[in-house]
Amino acid sequence: MLPWSNYLRQSLYNRLLVILLMTIYQDLTGETGGVQAWTYNYSVNQNLDWDSARQWCRQDYTDMVAIQNQEEIVYLNTMLPKNSQYYWIGLRKVNEMWTWTGTNKTLTKEAENWAIGEPNNIGDGQDCVEIYIKRGKDEAKWNDERCTKKKGALCYTASCSEHCCSAHAECLENIGNYTCQCDPGFKGPRCQEAVECDTVSDPEQGSVNCDHPHGLFAFNSSCQFHCARGYELQGASQLLCQATGFWDHPAAQCQVKQCPALDSGPHRGTMNCSNPIALHSYNSTCEFSCDLGFDLIGPDRIQCDHTGQWTGNVSTCTVVRCGPLSPPAMGNMSCVDPLGASSFTSSCGFSCEEGYLLRGDTNLTCLSTGQWTNHTPACEPLQCDTLTSHLHGSMNCSGLHGQFHYGSQCRFSCEEGFLLNGLADTECTSLGTWSRRAPLCLAQQCDILTSPPHGSLNCSDLHGQFHYGSQCLFSCEEGFLLNGLAETECTSLGTWSRRAPLCLVVRCGPLSPPAMGNMSCVDPLGASSFTSSCGFSCEEGYLLRGDTNLTCLSTGHWTNHTPACEPLQCDTLTSPPHGSMNCSGLHGQFHYGSQCLFSCEEGFLLNGLADTECTSLGTWSRRAPLCLALQCDILTSPPHGSLNCSDLHGQFHYGSQCLFSCEEGFLLNGLAETECTSLGTWSRRAPLCLVVRCGTLSTPAMGNMSCVDPLGASSFTSSCGFSCEEGYLLRGDTNLTCLSTGQWTNHTPACELVQCENLLPRQPSPPPTPSSTPPPTQGPFMNCSHYLGEFSFSSLCLFTCSKGYYLNGTEELSCTSEGQWSDLVPSCQRNINSVQESSRMLVYAVVGAASAAGLLLLLGLGMLAAKKLSKKGDFHFDNSLWEERENPAFENS
Repeated sequence: MLPWSNYLRQSLYNRLLVILLMTIYQDLTGETGGVQAWTYNYSVNQNLDWDSARQWCRQDYTDMVAIQNQEEIVYLNTMLPKNSQYYWIGLRKVNEMWTWTGTNKTLTKEAENWAIGEPNNIGDGQDCVEIYIKRGKDEAKWNDERCTKKKGALCYTASCSEHCCSAHAECLENIGNYTCQCDPGFKGPRCQEAVECDTVSDPEQGSVNCDHPHGLFAFNSSCQFHCARGYELQGASQLLCQATGFWDHPAAQCQVKQCPALDSGPHRGTMNCSNPIALHSYNSTCEFSCDLGFDLIGPDRIQCDHTGQWTGNVSTCTVVRCGPLSPPAMGNMSCVDPLGASSFTSSCGFSCEEGYLLRGDTNLTCLSTGQWTNHTPACEPLQCDTLTSHLHGSMNCSGLHGQFHYGSQCRFSCEEGFLLNGLADTECTSLGTWSRRAPLCLAQQCDILTSPPHGSLNCSDLHGQFHYGSQCLFSCEEGFLLNGLAETECTSLGTWSRRAPLCLVVRCGPLSPPAMGNMSCVDPLGASSFTSSCGFSCEEGYLLRGDTNLTCLSTGHWTNHTPACEPLQCDTLTSPPHGSMNCSGLHGQFHYGSQCLFSCEEGFLLNGLADTECTSLGTWSRRAPLCLALQCDILTSPPHGSLNCSDLHGQFHYGSQCLFSCEEGFLLNGLAETECTSLGTWSRRAPLCLVVRCGTLSTPAMGNMSCVDPLGASSFTSSCGFSCEEGYLLRGDTNLTCLSTGQWTNHTPACELVQCENLLPRQPSPPPTPSSTPPPTQGPFMNCSHYLGEFSFSSLCLFTCSKGYYLNGTEELSCTSEGQWSDLVPSCQRNINSVQESSRMLVYAVVGAASAAGLLLLLGLGMLAAKKLSKKGDFHFDNSLWEERENPAFENS
């Protein structure tokens, strides 16, 4: 912002403008000044404190002056009379920020107009602002001042009203005028028109659902794409019309779900696939079957489902296996296994050693049924093969040498429905062979049946395919009907009980082209038959009503009725919600030439032009407009919170009520509920979610603490880990977490000094002094140093033994950080040499003591004898015996 001195040096044009404004002020007003609709007012001969001044302004005017530009400052300095206490303006410190109270906007750096050295807050509490009007120095500049001082009130009356601009704009005040500043996404003089994006249509095999808060495919319109079952979305699922008039993403498409490609069919089998949409895609099916002699492992049919996965894996074909064979006693066996041991087509030949005859088949084959063609043969002494009556037959035998030996004769016969295959009699020859093979009883055979075209055949066979007793059931494919009876049976005469039926195609009723229209049909199976398809079109000037294509179904009905050709007309229009419509037409309602006029209820604005006309192309000249309710600003969920709104007339429109809540660990800062008023503003500001905080933790003595604070120091989810220095043990939890209740999961742990085992109970008494009577102990004697505490980490103990003993173990123990002594407590062991010397000294002492005792006894006896002699006068100490000889006990050896 230019200082006042620079502004006065501007062009002569600006100075003439100031004189002109002063003239207008003097002519139009007396005590109040104004410029057209935006006027200024001030108190005359009355100074008020800041709060009283604002109350005075709001009583009759809009509010205290909120200065917007330098031109306004020049105008006020020119217009206002000098007041020795100057004037209050609507700028005040709120939460340590200078804020315009009328608009609740923070003062920007570019808009500052402070005097030199201001604001200085001398004396504290200078939270209000005055303007120096006609001061001379720092003229028209601002100064911070205590709000309790009394100054002139400077007010303004706004030119902006709720009808000046639409709900999608901000009305900006100017001296004598106003402008509408459009919100993003809106245009027009009053910002009443929303910016439009291109029309969005349904994707193939999908649909789109759009929400238009400001008009069809206009700003903030959102479209959600969905795909049919078995199709997936390619592209963004949701589009938003931006303020630029472009969608934020290209329109999405629906692509059929693809299943993984399948390898070729199973080995020794076949795979037959049907792909109605695309190769290996949704609804594709594959059927599996195996060659003769192989069993199917897995499903016989799989399908590609709507998730893009096959309902099962590709099946495999495994060879049929027969039970293992072993050679007969006194015989040999040789096998050929083309597909594996004892598997389908395996063949085993048998032979006997010389002198033995094979009883049974010389060759067995593994059949597709998992059975050998017969039991394992046996080697027996020479005789004819044992004969048995064949299934469905009988045998009568007689023999001279035992049953089935040489000369035995057998005769065969068959049941009804079976024929003898061979001669009826045979004889056992001298070679141990029958003259003829035993005949078989074969069931009568009927003619071979085949499935009718477009049909299938299912038979149950008691005695072989298409033989006596076989029963067959016929059925037809979808779209075909059975012509004849469905069941027949092979009789004992070898004929079928009924002829095989036919499958005739289902036919629908004949179709005819609609009046003023055309029809073209494709008939793969005959006119108006199953799968026949007919397409319809209308002549120029007519519109087809109904399906453009009809198909003959397997039920014998077409997919719909024959369509009709109707004269061209426009779409039916309806009154917009909260609006009305008035239409007139020459050729019927909503036909060519019809005109419709739209209007809205009070409180709603028309979004679009008011009239439209049905053109010759059968389309309206303009879209039908909408009636949109007044809209409030868009609300968003606060960080770590959620927003839940109920909307009567659209999201964030008049009548919408919104409720805020916070996540676990966060508290709501502000009121939880707000409502969109009829002015298009919210009744309350959106609150914030503040994180819950726990008390500050401190590091334990002789320990360490390390914290992780995702949401701030000592806040919800904060986690602190604790550890102790060497020689200290942690008492309490190693990790604490700040809970959503504002409490830590436990108290702060402590580091306690590691203690070793107390060694005092093991310590012996110290060595006695020379004057003590008890004999000295051997030890060990302990001398300890405790640096941190008695018998704790770093304590050091030294051990010694009495004289004549040595230390068995270490002489120094220390308490480690694990609470264990560095070694075992030592013991004192006696020295062997010292023990022998002590024994000799004890012997000497005993001998000496005995000698001294003897001398003392002799001396005592001598003194007693002398005493008695002295009484008799016969003994004196001066006796020559004592004079001439010394006591032998005191002689030197």
